[in-house]
Amino acid sequence: MAIGRTLPHASEPPAPEAPASDGPPTGRVHPLRVAAFACFLIGVLLVVTFAFGMWSGYSEQQQLNQEWQQEASIPYNGPVGPVKVDRSLQHPVKGIDFAIRVPKLNYFAAVREGTSTTILYSGPGHYPGTVWPGDQGSVGVAAHNVYWINFPMLKAGDEIDLETRYGTFRYTVTGSKIVNPDNRTVLVADAPGYHLVLTTCWPLWAGAFATQRYIVFAEQSYPRIVPPRQQLIP
Repeated sequence: MAIGRTLPHASEPPAPEAPASDGPPTGRVHPLRVAAFACFLIGVLLVVTFAFGMWSGYSEQQQLNQEWQQEASIPYNGPVGPVKVDRSLQHPVKGIDFAIRVPKLNYFAAVREGTSTTILYSGPGHYPGTVWPGDQGSVGVAAHNVYWINFPMLKAGDEIDLETRYGTFRYTVTGSKIVNPDNRTVLVADAPGYHLVLTTCWPLWAGAFATQRYIVFAEQSYPRIVPPRQQLIP
């Protein structure tokens, strides 16, 4: 071997290549995960909004009930004695027309004037254009099914009371019916007789997505209305 010279180094084998990955590149979020997370957030937001709406509507209804009871300041004992309709009292006071009570369901609520979404979100509303309790025709009361009573539990013969500033009127349920929203025959304001018509969305569980209406019909049973012909008979 010659002095001052070195042997050449043996060439090193090349490093093996990393296997190709079948998944998405590291550092990137999969679009499906983003979509799933967005749907989750939307669902949570809807639940929170619905819960807040129910709490707000319930609280407002309780406040209206207290205002009515303070204004009436008379313990409820059912319809007692003759009732004289005082039309000077047939107007809203603090937004309240009258109150409704259903003994069978242990339900009581102040009824506001109007049937807009804002009003029905907190409780029942009186259909504008329909008569007031005690007047001839049909009293129309509407309610959002979320804050309303379980209508299907009401059967023929059940009692419904409407408390006004001029007396309490008792109605007796005569029947019920499921109709489409565009049905205008179930509530006729100037129908002969003394009627009460209650409406709500159907089915009850569908909420704002309900496609039909559930109707309860009732007739005034107290004070008893005597037909004019009978009044003339001695």
